[in-house]
Amino acid sequence: MVSQTPKLAHRTDTAPAVYDRRRSSLAMANSIELDSRLRPVNSRQNARVKQLRRGFTDAGPDEHGAVAIEGMHLVEEAIRSGLRLGTVFFSESARDRVHKLLPQLSAHTETLLLPDDVFASAVPSETPQGIAALVRPKAFALDDVFSPAPVLLLVIAGLQDPGNLGTIARSAEAFAATGLLLGERTVSPWNWKAVRASAGSLFRLPMVKVEVEKTLHEVRSRGVRILATSSHKGTLIDEADLCGAVALLVGNEGAGIPKNLLTQADEVVAIPQRLRVESLNAGIAASIMLYEAARQRKTGLKNGGHGEQ
Repeated sequence: MVSQTPKLAHRTDTAPAVYDRRRSSLAMANSIELDSRLRPVNSRQNARVKQLRRGFTDAGPDEHGAVAIEGMHLVEEAIRSGLRLGTVFFSESARDRVHKLLPQLSAHTETLLLPDDVFASAVPSETPQGIAALVRPKAFALDDVFSPAPVLLLVIAGLQDPGNLGTIARSAEAFAATGLLLGERTVSPWNWKAVRASAGSLFRLPMVKVEVEKTLHEVRSRGVRILATSSHKGTLIDEADLCGAVALLVGNEGAGIPKNLLTQADEVVAIPQRLRVESLNAGIAASIMLYEAARQRKTGLKNGGHGEQ
């Protein structure tokens, strides 16, 4: 009987350890590469830090066409929206987020690392997230807000609360509005509270600053009906026809729509509510109108919500 020599088993117990070491080395190399892109800035008087601070204070494009934004979500939304990011700022306490965001940035984007106190001195929020940026928003012309058909415009006349404007922009994008026309004495869309409330919609929605009274004539000449909203009088919202090309007038939170503009409306539409409530918040009222317009357009309803009998 021939004895069989047992085969020696291959040792594989070291393979996971080797793999882990290689993975760890690769991660470390990537970390070093990403960290090398960060330029430390320690002074509150640094030119870029001052530009960021002015961006939040001025709430509008600076001489370079840049606006200031803050927060991981908004910076990622700016990237997703195709905006050009000039400089991105990280605080020391947000360093753990660097490796998530940096791979999404162009190699031409300047990236700065700031001490927490320097970062906090440049941003308006009381509890900073540790990420901010200077971005260049898209520029739009009046023609851009009239496409695609059927037109669904919002004409903002003297709205002062940035949260309301941001809410309107977010609802406008959600319900397929074609654009915003921002009239005189309306809060800047680049106010940081407006940008935050919009959750990024202001990066994508076509909007143009206008002289409202003059522009309403242009809007009507293009076959767009002008509708004003009311709390307690007018055509009930579910009876109004919102399927065609319409422009919704939104006025000041306290004074409402100025009389000289109200007289130019083709129809006043009422959102029914309890009489003890004086009026709805401007952002909520506009959102309800936008939802009803989207509902009618989706179902193809004519003559408001009733259709043909």
